[in-house]
Parts: sequence; structure tokens; C-alpha cells
Amino acid sequence: MSALVKICGLNTAESLDAALEAGADLVGFVFFPPSPRHLDGATARDLGRRVEGRARKVALTVDPDDVLLATVIEVLQPQMLQLHGSEPPERVATVKARFGLPVMKAIHVETSADLLMVPAYAEVADRLLFDARPPQDATRPGGLGNPFDWNLLRSIEPGVPFLLSGGLDAGNVAEALNITRAAGVDVSSGVERAPGQKDPDKIRTFIRAVRDADGMKAAATGNRA
Repeated sequence: MSALVKICGLNTAESLDAALEAGADLVGFVFFPPSPRHLDGATARDLGRRVEGRARKVALTVDPDDVLLATVIEVLQPQMLQLHGSEPPERVATVKARFGLPVMKAIHVETSADLLMVPAYAEVADRLLFDARPPQDATRPGGLGNPFDWNLLRSIEPGVPFLLSGGLDAGNVAEALNITRAAGVDVSSGVERAPGQKDPDKIRTFIRAVRDADGMKAAATGNRA
């Protein structure tokens, strides 16, 4: 199965078009003011309409209340909600039930201890996303370009599909997929020229690297058959 590609933090028509034309499966939009990728309602509405069913729209929020989620859903019309803060499993379940949309929950990883809550989240989330744990002084919980030790995920079997994030770029994504066997990858800073400024060429190169990795995996599987 081909790995899903999610390009996150899209905030311009140019970068969104590059992701769509290159074949991104999911396109992520950030609703979190401290992030340089944060969208206002008007921009989110315009970009959301531009997707036109060519990929699944994912709305990223951080510890949101119901008012924010309702507003985000109204302007973007996403196919999935991404909770990227410290939301407990109970909140994930509530969001999913209240808004009727699939939920992807981010889990921040630094050591194996950070994976202890995986079973609880896997029971209530449709997908998990493993991202690097941010430094204590960080102003936001993701999009910082920091990787974590992918070997921590070598034997993980959460029971729901998971995506890998944190410090990925075109040069290391094949290795990351090989180690983790993730169902997909999520990139933001790895396809930027500066924080919040996506580079269309880097987007295309990243997606091509994932597809090349898919091809190599398929070839290797065929050779073993």
C-alpha cells in the first residue's frame, strides 16, 4: 500500500496548488495563532474551496474548545480534525462524537515512556500521528523541524493507522518509512524556505521521494515473492 502524504501548514494558493498537483493525499491547515502557519477564516475558506475534492482537508487545532472547532468546520469544511495539543483521550472521544468527523490525535515522542498512552488514544482516535516532543520553552507543539528516534516505533502496533511527523524532509523520509512502517508521513517545516513559507519545489521533491520509496518497497517485496 502506498504511504499517505500529508502536507501541513499550507497558507497560500501557490503552495496548496503545488501539493495538490504533486499528489498529496491530505492537506493540512493550521488554526493556532502562535504558529506562523495560522490561517484566518477568510483565507481558510478560500483555500478550502480550492481543494475541490482533490485531497482530504485536515484542520489542525491545539487544545481547542467547541466554539473554535465549530468555526473551523464551518469555514474549512474539513474531512478530518487533527488535535495536536495535550487533549486527553476523553476529549478526543467527545470531539469525535460531537462533530461527527474522523479525528487524528498527535502524540509527542521523546522516549518510550511517551508511548504508554498509545492504547488509550487508539481506542478513541481514527488515526494517530507521532511527532517529536517540543522543547519546554517552545511556543507551539509542532512544526519545529525536530525529529525523534524513529526506532522507538519499530515494533509499535497501535491498532489504528499512524502517520509520522517531525523533522522529515526529502532526504530522510525513505529511511523513516522503512524504520517505522508508518501508514503515512506529515511534513511542514521540511518543505519550507522559512517558517510559514512553503517552497513549491520542496513540496514536489518531498512527495516524489515518498513515491520513490513506495516503488522501492514494492520492488523489494516482489523480489522476495
